[in-house]
Amino acid sequence: DLALRGTVYTRGSWAMKALSNYNKRYKFNGSLDLNYAINIDGEKDLPGYSKGKDFFIRWSHTQDPKARPNSRFSANVNAGSSNYHKYNPSTSNDYLSNTFQSNIAYQTTLFSKYNFSANVRHSQNTLNKTIDLSLPEIAFSANRFYPFRNPNRTGKPKWYENINVGYNMNAKNDLSVADSLFFEEESLKKFRNGIKHTIPINSSIKLLKYFSLNNSINYNERWYLNTIDRYWTNDINPIDSSAGYVKTDTLSGFKTARDFNFSTSLNTKLYGMFMFRKGPVKAIRHVLTPSVGFMYQPDFGLYKWGYYRYYLPKGAVAPVRYSIFETGIYGAPPGNESGNITWSLANNLEMKVKAKNDTANELKKIVLIDNFTISGAYDVAKDSLNFSKVMLSGRTVLFRNFDIRYAAALDPYITDSSGRNLNTLEWDMNKRLARLTNSEWAFGLNWNYSSEKLKNKGNVPAPATGRPAAGTVTETAKGTPEEKQMIENHPEAYVDFNIPWNINIAYTLRYTNTFLYTTFPPDNKKDYIQTLSFYGDVNITPKWKIGFRSGYDFENKEFSYTTIDIYRDLHCWELKFNWVPTGYRKSWNVTINVKASVLQDLKLTKKKDWRDAYY
Repeated sequence: DLALRGTVYTRGSWAMKALSNYNKRYKFNGSLDLNYAINIDGEKDLPGYSKGKDFFIRWSHTQDPKARPNSRFSANVNAGSSNYHKYNPSTSNDYLSNTFQSNIAYQTTLFSKYNFSANVRHSQNTLNKTIDLSLPEIAFSANRFYPFRNPNRTGKPKWYENINVGYNMNAKNDLSVADSLFFEEESLKKFRNGIKHTIPINSSIKLLKYFSLNNSINYNERWYLNTIDRYWTNDINPIDSSAGYVKTDTLSGFKTARDFNFSTSLNTKLYGMFMFRKGPVKAIRHVLTPSVGFMYQPDFGLYKWGYYRYYLPKGAVAPVRYSIFETGIYGAPPGNESGNITWSLANNLEMKVKAKNDTANELKKIVLIDNFTISGAYDVAKDSLNFSKVMLSGRTVLFRNFDIRYAAALDPYITDSSGRNLNTLEWDMNKRLARLTNSEWAFGLNWNYSSEKLKNKGNVPAPATGRPAAGTVTETAKGTPEEKQMIENHPEAYVDFNIPWNINIAYTLRYTNTFLYTTFPPDNKKDYIQTLSFYGDVNITPKWKIGFRSGYDFENKEFSYTTIDIYRDLHCWELKFNWVPTGYRKSWNVTINVKASVLQDLKLTKKKDWRDAYY
């Protein structure tokens, strides 16, 4: 089908929209939405006047799984100019969103062993007005195979038969540019591209029944078509007209960059259980997961590899090192030798309690501590400051909805007056193991409650009849396939009277404490970030529903974008009232229209639009 819509304003602004839904049975289905608008803001020849051309494209395409079982093509495109939804939003979500992402993907499996995928990705930020584009992004991989395994073996395999080899190839052609320059010819010269090959070799060995020894060798190879050459020149700097600057030239030509590393780790699990004979708590279990590992990586910054070079700025005593692959899309090989001995200790604490109102003595598991981890490292390849910071992180969930996260960093070395670490341990100077440098707490509450949940507990009778909401259409829901598809494509146009009430609240508090030892006396910097949003709806009667959406801005101490919606079910017709009581988009809108999907354009609208003062 095809629907064409137009909007004309008396002060010169206008817009055109074309929407098409398509469906080839047993093959594919989708929708294409094209939008173009001329937006005039203010009066001509007066300050603040502007005239902009804006567009937006939405394309959704889904392939039937039975059409081609070994391959799949899909598309989800949301792209356009940054100001389109500022002046022409279809929904509140369009206006509030500041990022839009797209992906067109093709995936296939070859001979049941190889996987190939090709993607065209797009990411757009309307706040900083930048566009990131991958055109294309290709991935090819081979399933892991065991070169030393005997396919006819019976019984337990030998240790060397567990050695497995894989292969992964990734290729990218990326562009990051301001949206105003996206269609300029100069933007084509800013594409970055490259190919990366990875060959992982792994093995796993069981030691003494309770220990797992994992070994890995990773080989990486990058292919680039460009490298850089950096040097000091006495020419005039084109940016600030100063005499002399560091010049960077881009050199064309195929170059490869290789690196490899080896790692091994040993880990096990320790279980502790404490049983209770009386009371609602039946047991507490503590799972401790210690792990120790070693990773070695050669110094690929040595001259023999040819990946790093030097230049000498004017007046400098020592040369400055740089990588010829510095601007490469997959980076450069590591320029320092590393021999890290790593360790970690993960903790999980669970409790089993007797379920309420349960006569079968069933137990319910409650997670008290979820993966509280302490970790650190010691680099044997360094000549000083070998110890890394000790990192702490943990998480727990209370009452199913209250999420608590914690993270902290402990520094084992002292600092000088400028905040730089010295090669002296805190224990030697201050008789303490480490110094707390920063910590962070995050509290999140996500509360969703509705009459549907109470109904599932048997406390609420069956709700009033009505149309199902978008996104919740089931096979048993009434309606033709065309009506269900219309609901899925336009969820903002439909109201669910089946659920009498529904409330959603989301609250987040993030507290960061950073210790500043560069000040005198030492001080700490505390930051608080709070966000609150809530939305929901309630049926006043079986035919009347009120919906709301709002939040609170703790920084500006005011309510964020707020909407109030009132719906009236008129059998074959429906009445909608949308009100934005405050803010930049203050407005109201009353619409009465036919419910039938084929007659959606048969409607009467009365409104006071926020754009009336501008258009």
